[in-house]
Amino acid sequence: MTQLDMAADTVVGNRYSANFDVVWTDPGRRLAVVADGMGDGRGSAIAGRTAVDVFTAAVPTPAGPAELRAAVAEVQRRVRAAGQDVAGLTGCTLTAFVGGPDDAWIVQLGDSRAYRLRDGVLELLTVDHTVAWLGAVYGWYPHDSAEAHAARYHLIRFAGHPDAPEPDVLNVSLRPGDVYLLCTDGIAEQVGYQRLAEVLGGRRDCAARAATLVADSLTAGGDDNATAVVIAVDEEGVAAPRA
Repeated sequence: MTQLDMAADTVVGNRYSANFDVVWTDPGRRLAVVADGMGDGRGSAIAGRTAVDVFTAAVPTPAGPAELRAAVAEVQRRVRAAGQDVAGLTGCTLTAFVGGPDDAWIVQLGDSRAYRLRDGVLELLTVDHTVAWLGAVYGWYPHDSAEAHAARYHLIRFAGHPDAPEPDVLNVSLRPGDVYLLCTDGIAEQVGYQRLAEVLGGRRDCAARAATLVADSLTAGGDDNATAVVIAVDEEGVAAPRA
């Protein structure tokens, strides 16, 4: 079985009085999840906590595409139920890494992200489920325009959506030296591509890399809650000792 090391860190930042990101890691199950509540109300907090708790309980080991979609369907049902008596929106993103012996599944719903650093190249593996992403792909407006900025907050898929949209499910291989990053938009929108690649490519352990990324979000202004999960594949001298 391919050895994995994983660690997470999160920070409130300077914009909100509380952290509406939720993060969960279980190295034994090779499972990591991040959720980002939409807004700063009670529904945001309920959605993120419910989504992560339900998903981690519902995902079997091992899991395939059908089981992952079923787990997200249960998340959709439970988040909507939890928000029935809550004023305002009850919704959140959900991005997960579900590892198997030699491969893994990425589950994506919303605009948190999953990246992979392989052979020195950092790639974004997920798509943002936002109008801004569609606008960038189809050239609806300049990327730095007011329209593009506003469209970042218009999610077309999320947990708690009334139409219960399915997630994207992506299978990835696990090669020695790979480093995966799950993060909320407080990291993705504040820490640049080159800096992400530099931190993930460093020889520090996963906990130090995650801590550095959330610290970088504060240096960039701390305009949002920021959460990072770093997962390293079989890095000699960095990964956790083999059992």
